[in-house]
Amino acid sequence: MTSPSDQIRAGIRDVPDFPKPGIVFKDIAPILSDPELLKKSINLLTATAGDVNIDKVVGIDARGFIFAAPVALALNAGFVPIRKQGKLPWQTHSMAYSLEYGENVVEIHKDAILPGENVLLVDDLLATGGTAAAAIKLIDQLEANLIAASFLIELNFLNGRDLLGDTRVEAVVDF
Repeated sequence: MTSPSDQIRAGIRDVPDFPKPGIVFKDIAPILSDPELLKKSINLLTATAGDVNIDKVVGIDARGFIFAAPVALALNAGFVPIRKQGKLPWQTHSMAYSLEYGENVVEIHKDAILPGENVLLVDDLLATGGTAAAAIKLIDQLEANLIAASFLIELNFLNGRDLLGDTRVEAVVDF
């Protein structure tokens, strides 16, 4: 019998040369369309909180929302989106980060997390770590207690966790 994480790994489809030649995209669509794999993904991501009471689950735009919202419900916590610049309607903190082809900016509402609240950061993929590092800096600006950064997939060969400092990093599957 295979473990839930092995079943999830088997559900991830490789798409060669997407979005550009030389890249092998890890497609999670087969997981999302299978209720059992989706449920197992949510359960494993929820378990990364351990025994800590989580106040807020932060999801990163956009695929992180798919996982973070049900994890928040499972933990009886609130859900907080980190969005691309210009997408949030209220006062925000912003953080720029580097991409291989330029720069991007993510934002969080200034009142989304109270100082001292326990936070779990959830996203679908940890690759080079730029987006996650920017999200962690935003969470730090709000003086929250970041319990862990949890990902469905980690691409170890890109060393993304190196940018995340001393943050505890959890991944359901890694490549």
